[in-house]
Amino acid sequence: MTAGQPRVVVERRRVAVRGLVQGVGFRPFVYTLATELGLAGSVTNTGQGVLAEVEGRPEAVAAFCRRVAGDAPPLAQVASVEHEPLAPTGASGFAIAPSRTDGPQLTLIPPDTATCADCLAELADPADRRYRHPFISCTNCGPRHTIVTGLPYDRANTTMAEFPMCPDCAREYRDPADRRFHAQPVACHACGPGLALVMPGLPMLDGEEALTEARRLLRAGAILAVKGLGGYHLACDARNGGAVARLRRRKRRGAKPFALMARDLGELAGLVRPGPAEVELLTGPARPIVLLRRCAGPSSGRPGSSSTPSDAAPEGVAPGSPDLGVMLPYTPLHHLLLAPPGPGLLVMTSANLSGEPIVTDDRDAFARLAPLVDAWLTHDRPIHVPCEDSVVRVVDGEQLPVRRSRGYAPLPLPLPVPVRPVLAVGGDLKNTFALAQDGYAWLSGHIGDMDDLATLDAFDRAVAHLGAVTGVRPELLAVDRHPGYRSVRHARAGAGRREVRTVQHHHAHIASVMAEHGLDGGHPVIGVAFDGTGYGDDGAVWGGEVLLADYDGYSRLAHLAYVPLPGGDAAVVRPYRTALAHLRAAGLPWAAELPPVKACPEDELRVLERQLERSLNCVPTSSMGRLFDAVSSLAGVCQRAEYEAQAAIELEAAALAHGPAEGYAFGLRPVDGALVADPAPVFAGALADLAAGAPTGLVAARFHGAVADLVRTVCRTARERHGTGTVALSGGVFANALLSSACSRGLTADGFTVLRHRRVPPNDGGLALGQLMVAARAAAGSAAT
Repeated sequence: MTAGQPRVVVERRRVAVRGLVQGVGFRPFVYTLATELGLAGSVTNTGQGVLAEVEGRPEAVAAFCRRVAGDAPPLAQVASVEHEPLAPTGASGFAIAPSRTDGPQLTLIPPDTATCADCLAELADPADRRYRHPFISCTNCGPRHTIVTGLPYDRANTTMAEFPMCPDCAREYRDPADRRFHAQPVACHACGPGLALVMPGLPMLDGEEALTEARRLLRAGAILAVKGLGGYHLACDARNGGAVARLRRRKRRGAKPFALMARDLGELAGLVRPGPAEVELLTGPARPIVLLRRCAGPSSGRPGSSSTPSDAAPEGVAPGSPDLGVMLPYTPLHHLLLAPPGPGLLVMTSANLSGEPIVTDDRDAFARLAPLVDAWLTHDRPIHVPCEDSVVRVVDGEQLPVRRSRGYAPLPLPLPVPVRPVLAVGGDLKNTFALAQDGYAWLSGHIGDMDDLATLDAFDRAVAHLGAVTGVRPELLAVDRHPGYRSVRHARAGAGRREVRTVQHHHAHIASVMAEHGLDGGHPVIGVAFDGTGYGDDGAVWGGEVLLADYDGYSRLAHLAYVPLPGGDAAVVRPYRTALAHLRAAGLPWAAELPPVKACPEDELRVLERQLERSLNCVPTSSMGRLFDAVSSLAGVCQRAEYEAQAAIELEAAALAHGPAEGYAFGLRPVDGALVADPAPVFAGALADLAAGAPTGLVAARFHGAVADLVRTVCRTARERHGTGTVALSGGVFANALLSSACSRGLTADGFTVLRHRRVPPNDGGLALGQLMVAARAAAGSAAT
């Protein structure tokens, strides 16, 4: 330094960034930011996030610490930034250092993300070297969660490890100015995964030939198995009624709706009319299946595209449903497959037999899917983590998850209070488990129904993988209170020395919505838990419950009157049995002209009458889900359910087609300190309407109004008695958009604060979040004493 010149002050800091900061281009972002600010140092991945050391002028270091969170890449979610001073070293230049594998492994892995606009532009550019590359991706898009095998998030710890980069890709990977700088899935035609079409008895095709023939087969009415990000799909032309019917028969799908994948928004013209919030979901990075109301008639406008669909999708895609489940392409392979001259609207449903886990392994796909498909469009990039498509809908302008999986899992949810390491195993239906520690919970993707060994094995693999990438080692297991749940028995068998806590089903539902809204449990809420089945404290099947609840416990404020459920699961698949049980409980005759009486075979009707008289194999239930089934049957809507909630879904469709109507009235009476809602007057009113020749839609609309009015009445009474002004709505019945909206609207008009699900499903797919909150609080309480 020359005499008289001011001394240059240099500062060095270690900056630790935690959150969703791996697999989202965070190290390249740090490199660019540090270089822009003239800072020296390095950045690396660790098992807990990203660690940087920066050295330079104090104002530049301060700007770095401020901007590292504020200017983060679009897919990043910064949870915390911690920095500490270090002694300057006089270093020059900035570098991305090798990842560190020492220390605890506790970081966040991003979900798989839809192909970004930049990659789509390259995909369509004949001059680009990745033109029509089925696996194009970059720092801002592509597979993440489904290819990660370990931490830290580097190519060596993904299923891309077996694809060495060619010189061109390696150069991009090392270039800080390139969009693919340190993008782990980077590949091209020369070095990436390869596409293949396998047809029984014919030579295998690859590359463009595979795509061309796949599109031809779909146009000709074939059914294809298509390997995606998190598993195989079964695909066929949605506008080919014969192909759709053939797929339904082969998959033993019953009447359950199929999901659709459309080339673009224009293909949806005349089918659905998505609003702004729904368009945002359809075109956003998560790309879930979005449940959209079907059009009553042809649409006059086609947003987002000039393409014109040849005709509407056949009724066989979603018979009896008021909605169509639609998604847009989220992988480059999807974009190529749906491009002209291929069909612009495909059925795209999970590749499995009903009730089985989604197929991910190639050899398994060739064996298990052989009876279902005519060909396989596959590739050689392994799927390490199975992940089903997410399903969402928009209610009152807000997102309501129905299934939280691809595009969202394994993003963590912040918890309102810290918890000890816990595994919550969820329920037997729509199983999703959760791992939690301190202030975060990681929910798995959709596992499925825990009714076979394959699903239990899939559950175990998913628990092991999520534990490996989160670093959570559970000390506590949270399970449902139902003694017959397979998930409960399976968890207890593997619990070892870990503490096991049981959580009542509907308490968990209410705790779930409380947790996602950040309530610390200091004040109770009025919890309305409406679903199909949950094990009650008295051994009955609960499901129409109003609780005064916090995380520590609950009391039962109100419930539906018990009605015998004849034959248990037999009544679930034959709603007419539940309708007949309700009529008998209400003292109403089984008139021969009533739809449930006509639907029940004569010999079964005689047996059912004796069964109800003698209470043989009749479990008492307060289930709101079963009440929806009964009214659906009584109104002549649905007598046999071929998939879960079919009767209720079709009843909602009938109510929507009719429009609002004055609700029937439930009877209310106090019993042992709780209000009991008697549906007998509802059935009497419905019978009177039917006898007067009322249309089915009127009965459906008046029933929905009755349930919404019941919720308002009971909540007003609860507020008068307990002074509680917050209502939490949860349980699978609240996936019904018409009911959810009516309840929320009425309660808000009455001055209540209404909490509804926005981040986890109201059905059993959100159960684990509530389980872990209740169990962790109970365990903490017992430890304190």
